Amino acid sequence: MSDSASWTGVLPGQPAGSLLRRIVWHWHHDPKRELWIAWWTMVVFYQLFGLLFFVVTPTQPPPKPWWEPARVVQWFSDNHDRLLIGFAFVFVISGMTAIMNALIAYSMRRMSVSRAFAYSYLVIYALSTLPGMLLLGIALTVGAMRPDRDPALICWLYDLAFLSFSGTMGVFLVGSLLWMIAILLDENRVFPKWFGYFNLCNALTEVVVAPAWIFKEGVFAWNGVISWWLQVFVFATYTVVFITLLRKMILREDFGTGPLPELATDVAPGRSGLMEAAR
Repeated sequence: MSDSASWTGVLPGQPAGSLLRRIVWHWHHDPKRELWIAWWTMVVFYQLFGLLFFVVTPTQPPPKPWWEPARVVQWFSDNHDRLLIGFAFVFVISGMTAIMNALIAYSMRRMSVSRAFAYSYLVIYALSTLPGMLLLGIALTVGAMRPDRDPALICWLYDLAFLSFSGTMGVFLVGSLLWMIAILLDENRVFPKWFGYFNLCNALTEVVVAPAWIFKEGVFAWNGVISWWLQVFVFATYTVVFITLLRKMILREDFGTGPLPELATDVAPGRSGLMEAAR
């Protein structure tokens, strides 16, 4: 258990001087360097994810599920280069998700709950990358690379891609519920209790996308107000919140086994470890 009620977040012996000198010092002496690397990996990944899916590739917001075969083939033709280039980068960065998930699992290990929560979360989210990102990219890349194929086959790839992306949210549902239960049972104050209930809000939005397998138009279609717009708004908010709370957790981390100390109020939260070096 930690012996202190508060933590300044500042390491003794931190040097002044150039940015490079501070980064090198923290790389060698900061015990939290791995945590900061994982946190920055998460920040960079979500920036790239948004850029690649919303700007480079024309997949978000998703196109219409009711398009006839000729329109689907035309969509692949119009976006041929964007699909191939964009998803080439998606496949390159996909491995970053393992580092992000490891950081969240670490936060669960720091809680007073069973390690089974962290291990279950890792397994669930290791599986989630395939339906949550890779299957979409593989199907659309195959369709873009073979524009001369039968339009019916191109439509099949189109449906497979967007249904897999929007309709297979069960893994995220269970993952959110696991994180919620761990937070509510935790006595080490790793996260505030309200964030546990916020996980429930995110989990419920994963439920409302299930009708995308049934409806081809309207609010429950894969591009509908409920199945896509509501879900994306909640998830975006949820992501910003948990990235912020994970940052605060790293700042508070004392590598003990008891409750995490609170940050001293007279110390700026950013002044810690590699975060301080980057300022």
